[in-house]
Amino acid sequence: MKNEVLMEVQDLSKHFTVETSLLGKPVSVLKAVDEVSFTIGKGEAFGLVGESGCGKTTLGKVLVNLYSPTNGKIFFEGKELTALNETQRRSYCKDIQMIFQDPYASLNSRMTIGDIIAEPIIINQLLPKKEVEERVIYLLNCVGLARHQRNRYPHEFSGGQRQRVGIARALAVEPKLIVCDEPVSALDVSIQAQVLNLLGDLKMEFGLTYLFIAHSLNVVKHISDRVGVMYLGKLVEIAPKRELYANPLHPYTQALLSAIPIINPEKKKERIILTGDVPSPINPPAGCHFSSRCFKAFEPCTLKSPVLKEISPNHWVSCHLF
Repeated sequence: MKNEVLMEVQDLSKHFTVETSLLGKPVSVLKAVDEVSFTIGKGEAFGLVGESGCGKTTLGKVLVNLYSPTNGKIFFEGKELTALNETQRRSYCKDIQMIFQDPYASLNSRMTIGDIIAEPIIINQLLPKKEVEERVIYLLNCVGLARHQRNRYPHEFSGGQRQRVGIARALAVEPKLIVCDEPVSALDVSIQAQVLNLLGDLKMEFGLTYLFIAHSLNVVKHISDRVGVMYLGKLVEIAPKRELYANPLHPYTQALLSAIPIINPEKKKERIILTGDVPSPINPPAGCHFSSRCFKAFEPCTLKSPVLKEISPNHWVSCHLF
């Protein structure tokens, strides 16, 4: 049984002008996100993976309205957000929150963590003032922090504790969807599992939906229900977690999975080494963006861009091999 669709993204693009002519016309354009389409079901954790610079974070920022899309549509609970004006879109901001990668840079160093968590509650007028502090204490307990810590400043906490504050702030406005932008990549390995387990517990407790962005397939495997693989601004494969790890179809996905370390030293697997560097999103290769590094490329790959299509139930791939 499929989950009810909470968010649907259709042909979403975000381009940045790098250079303009003397007349102000774009000469050089960076295509950070290029015609991306996917859905996220209610209560689902959708993982998004890819190399650094592939457009994952930019996509997340477009979804939470930090960037305006260049083209495409975003539907949330059936409502087209991209058709609304700025004031109308703002009313949906509390329903779609974000946990940022850097737990220190994303917190105001001049505010106590109690004030940081209380701020979105007060701005959105969710509770009477006398009940705000009680809500802050409750949220701190939910993320594993003590009530007396609410009067401390961000620099007095460890990286893992600061990320817990970021999680509590995201929960403060009772969101329906949380975009997790590599929330554990800046943390020690020993702390990553604790934060991932916390996010899993909160998802169950509050009935949350996640878009979980990461560059580590191991991290995504721990928390996601479905996984999308992104390369140079485009989605190249989407599949349920178990299907993707057991039967990766796109050559890029196969290469990423081959790079995952194996715990058992006696077990061997073939490592796929990709040649060359990731092309510039300002001037991507003609045809398939992965064609210049693909070990299975053939003539059509350099001539025409492949379309994301369903190869088997719920397994989508963008590759001329299929």
